[in-house]
Amino acid sequence: MRKMIVVGLLAATAVPSVASAQSYGEARRSEQRLREEQRDLRQAERYGDRRDVREARQDVREARREARDDWRDYRRDHRDVYRAGRWNAPFRYNQWNVGATLRPNYYAPRYYISDPYRYRLRAPGRDLRWVRHYNDVLLVNVRNGRVLEVNRGFFW
Repeated sequence: MRKMIVVGLLAATAVPSVASAQSYGEARRSEQRLREEQRDLRQAERYGDRRDVREARQDVREARREARDDWRDYRRDHRDVYRAGRWNAPFRYNQWNVGATLRPNYYAPRYYISDPYRYRLRAPGRDLRWVRHYNDVLLVNVRNGRVLEVNRGFFW
């Protein structure tokens, strides 16, 4: 009887980790499929006729939709990673748009997201940093303060 209880507890703790790994794998596969469809679209634009291009564009749209759905499912299943937590800034919230220029105190190193891969953000390029602004995430050029990308409501 004791062995049955121990085995049941081990199974109960192992099942959620398998489910989360599975959803992450699905999200990764859908992103890979999207890249493959985009590659096929480029080839169709170079070497195919109109019908090939139209079909390839439809495939890219479907792959993009699937990747977006898998991303939303991943975020919903891993709310603890995207929890807003206790985060306060010494300035008021502003809704920034792409192209806006920030003052340096808005993108100081203390607001950088040090591990963008944890949140599945793309790798920032040279002189670019992901910056947290309340529940939003901004991709900022740190040389001139220009906002290049905005993800609103990124944290719950």
